[in-house]
Amino acid sequence: MTISVTLNGERRELAARSDEMLLDVLRRAGVRSVRLSCGVGVCGSCTCLLDGQPVSTCLLLAPLADGAVLDTVEGLAGDPVQRAFDEFGAFQCGYCTPGMILTARHLLAQEPNPSSDRIREHLNGNLCRCGCYPRIEAAVAQAARTLSEENT
Repeated sequence: MTISVTLNGERRELAARSDEMLLDVLRRAGVRSVRLSCGVGVCGSCTCLLDGQPVSTCLLLAPLADGAVLDTVEGLAGDPVQRAFDEFGAFQCGYCTPGMILTARHLLAQEPNPSSDRIREHLNGNLCRCGCYPRIEAAVAQAARTLSEENT
């Protein structure tokens, strides 16, 4: 079967089996930022935004994404959240970084000025095995300040 999605702003037709996870379809389509780690939706490494909401692509059957807008970090060149992660060194191995960035973008779209507690709460479904949480939290807070300045 074929699913039709808007992937990082581009309309795409992607081949998918009815029992195939979105993660596998996206990887086959050349998206490298969604990564299999836990396979049960608890680590966040396979996160993408589906119609603006973070989802674990390792759990979502690809046909359920038909007609959706999908965003991955490949479509974020120059994004303030991505720049803040780079500025604060909010990564070490980088495996969790795409999911962290997308989840942080979702938070900042909902709450332009989140507290530290709220940042930690919102990112709790994304695991960083390197322990970069303080730098990740600082990067998200900086991105919030940057976005606030850009919007004024």
